[in-house]
Amino acid sequence: MTDIAQAAFIDVHYHAGPDAFVRRRSVLDAGARYREAGGWVVLKNHLGCTAAQAWEARQAGLPVSASIVLNEIAGGIDRRAVERSLCQHGEGPVRLIVHFPTVTGRKHASRLARERSHPILDRRAIAPCTVSDADGRLKDSVVDILRMARDYPLVISTGHANRDEVYRLVDAAIRHDVPRLMLNQPANPLTGLRAAELRDIASAPMVYVEQTALTYLLGYQDADDFRAVLTDVPRVVYSSDLGQTSQPDIPDWLRTSSTWFDAFGLSRERIDDITRVQPLALLT
Repeated sequence: MTDIAQAAFIDVHYHAGPDAFVRRRSVLDAGARYREAGGWVVLKNHLGCTAAQAWEARQAGLPVSASIVLNEIAGGIDRRAVERSLCQHGEGPVRLIVHFPTVTGRKHASRLARERSHPILDRRAIAPCTVSDADGRLKDSVVDILRMARDYPLVISTGHANRDEVYRLVDAAIRHDVPRLMLNQPANPLTGLRAAELRDIASAPMVYVEQTALTYLLGYQDADDFRAVLTDVPRVVYSSDLGQTSQPDIPDWLRTSSTWFDAFGLSRERIDDITRVQPLALLT
């Protein structure tokens, strides 16, 4: 199944190997699991681009598309890195997700148990990169990437921007007519936006709000806020952010999500909206 419109659900955030950390499944293995479940998956990788891997997976009939993370090791915030990824992604109806950096140098005590995938990363870690300069202004290269989204099939993601940077990115996206801006797991500790704030930000019609299962699984988000995002915030895109060896596998995530949705009293229409309708609108 390589027609995203036929997918029963779409996960816009899954980590397959090889990545900066050891992952549970390879790209082809993960793609096969999503096909078995009737879904579609967007691969994310802190080392950079998954477009070539996703292209190969689709040639094998698997429901996989791609993203690029503009971390230092992938070339940083550079339009040529995005252009290369577009070439590798190939022609088709599914947009490439462009994540601003996820390695920013801002620290928090991660609750994930994980292992780096290669000794190079032990000796020389990915250097930090942020969307703003020392004065707090968005870098020119960031604005350049935002403008690219008007001309290419892209979704721009805020990456691990902090709270202030998210607001600046939203303002810039409005100013530059960016068609689609996804707030990347905004309840995470590095961003810390709660449901009421997200409802306000989502008044901008091109803003999509990602809600990951992992943020809740790790206890970074309480049940009330998790429920409020899932039930009340416009244009929510529900994703897993899984693939770690210490976290649930794909079938377990699907079963657990169904249990959460029932406990929170989500209607069938709302479940379909956050797991299929909004992700499909984001990507096509």
